[in-house]
Amino acid sequence: MERTASSRERLHCLTDAYRCLLTGSCPSQRAVDVAGLILSGVCGLVPEDGARSLSEHCRDSGVELTCLSLTLLERITSRLTSRSLSPAVTLYCVEILVVLFQDLDLMSHLIHQFQTEDQIISHLAAKTVSTCVFYQLHQSGTISPVWQQKCQQVFHGSPSGPELDACLWSLTEVLRRLLKGAHQDLLGKLLAALDSSLCALCSKFLSDERKEETQRLVDVASSRRWATTWCLLLDLLEVLTASSVTCGAGVCLKSQRMTHTHSSALLATVSCSSQYFVKKRALLLLKRALLQKAGEEWALGGSTGLRYEHFHSDMNVLAQSVLTAVAADWLQSVQVESASFFGGTSHVRGEEGQKPDCVMLRSVSLLLLKSMELHIQTAGATAGVDGATELYGYLQRLWGFLRRCSVQLTEVTHRCCWVSLLFGDQDDDMMEAAKALFSIFLHHRRCSGLDDLAVLEAACASGCNPHCHFLLLLHSISFDHSILLDFLISTETCFLEYFVRYLKFLGADRRGFTAACGRISLPDCHLSPQQSPTASSGGDVLKVKGEPDQVGVSSCVRPAAVISPVGSGRLAAGFHLVEYDSSDQSDPENMEVSQEEPEEPEEPGLSACEERRFSALDVKQELSGPALPIRHRQYESSVYKPNSTLERRQEGPSLPTSSCPTMSGQLPRGTLARAVLCMSELREVVTRLQTKKLFPYNPSSLLKLLAQVQNCS
Repeated sequence: MERTASSRERLHCLTDAYRCLLTGSCPSQRAVDVAGLILSGVCGLVPEDGARSLSEHCRDSGVELTCLSLTLLERITSRLTSRSLSPAVTLYCVEILVVLFQDLDLMSHLIHQFQTEDQIISHLAAKTVSTCVFYQLHQSGTISPVWQQKCQQVFHGSPSGPELDACLWSLTEVLRRLLKGAHQDLLGKLLAALDSSLCALCSKFLSDERKEETQRLVDVASSRRWATTWCLLLDLLEVLTASSVTCGAGVCLKSQRMTHTHSSALLATVSCSSQYFVKKRALLLLKRALLQKAGEEWALGGSTGLRYEHFHSDMNVLAQSVLTAVAADWLQSVQVESASFFGGTSHVRGEEGQKPDCVMLRSVSLLLLKSMELHIQTAGATAGVDGATELYGYLQRLWGFLRRCSVQLTEVTHRCCWVSLLFGDQDDDMMEAAKALFSIFLHHRRCSGLDDLAVLEAACASGCNPHCHFLLLLHSISFDHSILLDFLISTETCFLEYFVRYLKFLGADRRGFTAACGRISLPDCHLSPQQSPTASSGGDVLKVKGEPDQVGVSSCVRPAAVISPVGSGRLAAGFHLVEYDSSDQSDPENMEVSQEEPEEPEEPGLSACEERRFSALDVKQELSGPALPIRHRQYESSVYKPNSTLERRQEGPSLPTSSCPTMSGQLPRGTLARAVLCMSELREVVTRLQTKKLFPYNPSSLLKLLAQVQNCS
């Protein structure tokens, strides 16, 4: 009974210390006494004798004591790292850590808890160790030798189990914190110390060997015992990939390049693993690596804008791995389950059947499209007709995959519509897909030797006609220029790059644009809600001409945020119109209209917007006032003149007579007129914003490109 009472007393003392820490005051106990209580809790001092009921009670108390000790230590270290404590409490907590780690060797006891089968204790121990290791790195720039040695030992030889999982999670958490804080020096130091052990770890999971090793990979991936370990490894690989971006032109270690160098094995994981969530995580990792978006949710340190020495070769390796796998019928082995939601898997009854997992469909599609785009940039114009035919062959394989997995897409015979239907609710992915397909189209036009009309017909047959994609985008936003304005001032999609390249192309191919407008017709200029094959969002009634099975199809799903249509992505690395922090000196000639084909984008150059400039939200509020649904917004800002042509009717975009000089005062009808009107309104509002110095960069060249569209009527 005395031991049980002692356990209760220790629990009470630790609870009191934790409450005092939350309120920002010092506990009544001495720092050395609190340190002793934490140590006893971490070590799990539970009586071994006594009655069975007493032993069970003591065991439960011991688990509770261990959890509370780990939580208290983690909170103390976190508060010290954030410097959110008063000086007196800070000195008190520092004394506790000195006693624990210098006098009592607590780190060894913490790491010993990695081996426990109790998942809660193992995870709490890993979380606490990560916080302590980061604190030590932050304070003294040194790596905990006990933790480093344990990670090296486990990565080199430990089989799957709680200890390996805890080490993987702990290292991932420390690296993620270093990335968030932009501690490049500490990050490089830690990775250099663990580089060889990390490479050894990945060689067990992601071997480059074939035959026997591939079969072993299948066996490993099929084991439920390894599923958690696999996901933790994929999380670590994403952190390592994100760290390669922050290192800039510095030295990039082998461990930071493993996602690219082991991409073939990751693709094999997508097709071989029996665990669907492992397939999905591996596929998303490859997609983020190819889009250079690894760790975008938490890597707040950002990119330096410079690339490490092997960056381009690594990206080419990844792209070629994808193309090689697709040529070997990799798509046939990719499983796509039905759509899931918070409560489980959604089984839709009725004529629609089960809806596929659109995350998987988008990831597979973008992975292949971006790989093709990278291949084009590498091969250039040397590929010739055979290269263009080969790329179109990849597209046909992709459409076959989508047709097999999505019944809804097969109902739409015009393949250019598939991009809008598939990516409609993810505007950042949709812009990436449209940009990649644009590059594929331009490459085919250069290499095919066909005339313009034949090229456009082949493009529609293969789903990559840029005119169709742009018109479908306009249709999906109800030809509302204000949404295009949101895209232009957003930094979360690559719309600016795509829009500039397309407008240049449009200036050189007005006949193709007019023909596409005739192919995609709108029977009425007002909105007419209709059920979409893939979503319940309403949109204009869209009819595509020239197809054997003509069907009415709703617009693609509206952008993810209608009021502020900014997706989950960021502005992709690559060509940008101007530097935000030097827009006053931007050179309009950089975007002069050319009759030649648009050049490939150059290296990224976008920096943070100056504080003195209006943010995107400021501009939108200046335009529209309080945020309202698009169909109910009234533009009454002083930016506009009285009786402005930009006013909106409740049922959709108005069709004013003064904004379209080619219509002679009559309401424009049809796709061509509405597209020209939308561009005219966009040019007008950008001009007014530029006059008021509210636009975040110099849009002079953009306005020149927009002015050309009016000549298409």
